[in-house]
Amino acid sequence: MYSSNLHINEHRARKRFGQNFLNNPHYIEMMLSFINPAADEPIIEIGPGLGALTRPLLDAGAHITAIEIDRDLSAKLAADFQGRHFELITQDALKTNFAEIEPDAGKIRIIGNLPYNISTPLIFHLLAYEWRIKEMYFLLQREVVNRLAANPDTGAYGKLGIMVQYHCDVTPLFDIPPEAFTPQPKVFSSYVKITPRPYPIQASDTTHLKNLVNAAFQQRRKTLRNTLKKWISAPELAELGIAPDKRPENLQIDDYIRISNHLLSEHSDNNKR
Repeated sequence: MYSSNLHINEHRARKRFGQNFLNNPHYIEMMLSFINPAADEPIIEIGPGLGALTRPLLDAGAHITAIEIDRDLSAKLAADFQGRHFELITQDALKTNFAEIEPDAGKIRIIGNLPYNISTPLIFHLLAYEWRIKEMYFLLQREVVNRLAANPDTGAYGKLGIMVQYHCDVTPLFDIPPEAFTPQPKVFSSYVKITPRPYPIQASDTTHLKNLVNAAFQQRRKTLRNTLKKWISAPELAELGIAPDKRPENLQIDDYIRISNHLLSEHSDNNKR
């Protein structure tokens, strides 16, 4: 079993960076078993923290490019992994151009313990680079993973799950309790695998689709007749085979794609007249 050599007591976790350091060897081993890096494989790690996962990945032969916003942590990591296949980018991951990291490596894997306060916007940021991502393994708040993997007709189903599932397969792997971290968060965490792939039905414009879904879920307890009345009429919805009295959570991803594509097609036809 991996024996952690973390300097947790030497670093005060910073709330503004959402720092909770995983320090349980059992869960670190479980994460490693899923990542299972190949020798000389380039991997991007977001939020390496104190290197709990970085060290065993390097020991397994992976080449790590780590993105860490905390300059104090960056200094510790640079010192700890000097001379290893380790590159450090001290930067906000939300502002990182992932196309510029290992540009000749082809599709790449991204891993990370994502801070709770930026996990959703960061995932949307990464979706812009889906063309060069092989797969992602993230440690997230369990509630976020539930939303990522949610099915229609559930309370967790919404914009996040619809848009991520349009771009990727989402596979929850296992939960991690608060006591596995220092300091302990107030919630459970979950480890999830996210794999980019083409969706069977293509949206004509993914930004339009995202805006449509966002509008639908602004008032999720109301019917589509009300939430989308500025976008599409009830008779038009019925013509598409979608009952206007359904709520946003009752629609499949395919339904939202059909509405979005229909609206864009109508707009295009009107412009030609």
